[in-house]
Amino acid sequence: MNVADSQRVASALEGLGYTPEARAENADVIVMNTCVVRQSAEDKAYGRLNSLIPVKRARPEVVINLMGCLVGVKGHETLKKRFPQVDVFSPPSDPGPLLAYLTQDESKAHEDAETSRRFAMMDGNLTLPVYEQGNLVSAHVPVVLGCSHACTYCIIPYKRGIERSRPVGDIVAEVRSLAAQGVKEITLLGQIVDRYGKDIPDGPNLAALLRLVHEVEGLERIRFLTSHPNWMTPELLDTVAELPKVMPHMEVPVQAGHDEVLENMRRGYTADDYRRLIQQIRVRIPGASIATDIIVGFPGETEAQFQATYDLLAELQMDVAHLARYSTRTGTVADRKMVDDVSDEEKWRRYRLLEELQEGLATEIHGRLLGETVEVLFEEKVKGRWRGRTPTNKLVFVESDNDLRGQVLPVQITWTGPWSMQARLTRQLSINPIFSSADIAQLP
Repeated sequence: MNVADSQRVASALEGLGYTPEARAENADVIVMNTCVVRQSAEDKAYGRLNSLIPVKRARPEVVINLMGCLVGVKGHETLKKRFPQVDVFSPPSDPGPLLAYLTQDESKAHEDAETSRRFAMMDGNLTLPVYEQGNLVSAHVPVVLGCSHACTYCIIPYKRGIERSRPVGDIVAEVRSLAAQGVKEITLLGQIVDRYGKDIPDGPNLAALLRLVHEVEGLERIRFLTSHPNWMTPELLDTVAELPKVMPHMEVPVQAGHDEVLENMRRGYTADDYRRLIQQIRVRIPGASIATDIIVGFPGETEAQFQATYDLLAELQMDVAHLARYSTRTGTVADRKMVDDVSDEEKWRRYRLLEELQEGLATEIHGRLLGETVEVLFEEKVKGRWRGRTPTNKLVFVESDNDLRGQVLPVQITWTGPWSMQARLTRQLSINPIFSSADIAQLP
């Protein structure tokens, strides 16, 4: 979500005549877009803010903008006192305050309210920043802003506000715009993306939105995240199975494998409910890959409860498991009503046990693809190799002298590991010429 927000800020600033600067210390405008899902991210933001104090002292004219979840949607008076070097505070997904600040002395073209409406509501007008034009293969498109579910450990509802679905016309217009600029894959985003349209009377749901986006010309692939077990419906699964552009990959966090921990987290389902959902996905979308999220060391989690989570992961054999150690977030229900009673050492131990388990599972799952031919959408060249992803979101590297960016090509898997695979192109491509025919004609 922050990647999409930052992209929109960069585009808006370029619309005012600004150009990118590689070093913050040399910039006229510095935007810090922050995340506070984990304490480590918040601490990093504080550290970076403090590192900008010398920059502001040396060049008082520099505009420093603090944006995102650290600011939140409920005011920032405390932050103003703590960080006087910051000129502008912007809520998540809202470049409006920064744009109003920058234009107030230059132009009256943007009034505060209009600026916020245009950019915070993301009305579909998005020109890619200069540094991404012609290079961006995969882009993120927010469809649901905020969240109203309020799991007990999560700070997002308090920082990003209540759930708001973007108008379907704005979303489709943005996707069309991105496709026209060369983007081949888009990922529809939401804290609970499956709840798209739930806050709009008689509005389209995510399945209907996928069908509309599927019709956009030039688009090769569609993904969506993150899902919630309570809102992933049979209709949505059937839509994924039916539409060729929608990739067979699901992000469905379980968070824990014991019912008492799930209840304390306020997740709204049981471990058996989750098992049934995973089975349903695999029946309706054969060959689909599934990723999950797990938090270890939640308040009160016993060794037996952790073992239930371990056993569930081993049983379901997920393609990917995003692991996190619980950290207290001020203002959440868990912070107010529960005691963080699992030691840091124990959290690390449980984390590493799951990490080792998942590494083995992923090694086995990827090993089944050795020698198989799969289609890969190539995104960029990294250290001399082209990087891309399969329909099931598996990372693949290929060596080639050709420009593969933005192409979907069949490859044969030649090596597999737990986190990525290597492959070769199944057909020889002609090497791109160094000279054009016009250049050759002018040679002596």
